[in-house]
Amino acid sequence: MIETFVSFFFGTSDPVYIFTLLLLVTFGGILITLSVHLIPVGGAPAAMAQATGVGTGTTQLAAGAGLTGLLIAVSVSAATQNFFFTILLGGIGSAVMIALVMLMSNVGYIYGVGVPPASGKTVRDPLTNDRQDIYVSKGTEGHGVPTASFISGVFGGFLGGASGSLIFEVFIRMDPVLSASAVVLAVVLSISLFFINAVIASYNIGGTIEGFYDAKFKRLPRAVAVSATVTFICGALCLLTLINFGGII
Repeated sequence: MIETFVSFFFGTSDPVYIFTLLLLVTFGGILITLSVHLIPVGGAPAAMAQATGVGTGTTQLAAGAGLTGLLIAVSVSAATQNFFFTILLGGIGSAVMIALVMLMSNVGYIYGVGVPPASGKTVRDPLTNDRQDIYVSKGTEGHGVPTASFISGVFGGFLGGASGSLIFEVFIRMDPVLSASAVVLAVVLSISLFFINAVIASYNIGGTIEGFYDAKFKRLPRAVAVSATVTFICGALCLLTLINFGGII
């Protein structure tokens, strides 16, 4: 039944292959949603050193990391055409980008504002077990990017870059000759799916998050369910677009 539906919808003689690609794209979208929940974002409060995390929005920070990984993935894919190597380096590129952003944020907080990285949500750092509550300024929820948030952000950045690169690799491998139109479409559609899932995660978080130990992280299952549904539908439309307008399959 699935093969009949896929064959009718996509107009291809290899429905199993197309359905497998669609499942990979859906999995990549779910990983993007997970990655956004791991990146510490403090928004406007963090910009004023009144909350932990990087002082920008969830979608903007996640998209910045994802696009960095995607740019690296495009270059690596063109040079090596190695599926796993492309995904790995895309993830590493995003992780480095997020790490540098968090590092420079801490430099600004410590040497510019004069406050240490500390969270008001936990008495001790979940990873180092260092005391935090005594370093939190009164009237704030913390400031800077503490160790646990930093590690969570690096892993989240890697996951986001790798999953975005996975989606790109799925799209680009639908064209065995790597035509220019297929590459352009693959990049545009990959960015679109990344933003869609970043926005889903942003709405689920509802403002700020410190990483894996934040209470809002428990909302993840709800975001995963929405992400899987939306990515499956949008992924199908993306594959259909590649087939009809990219001259693929």
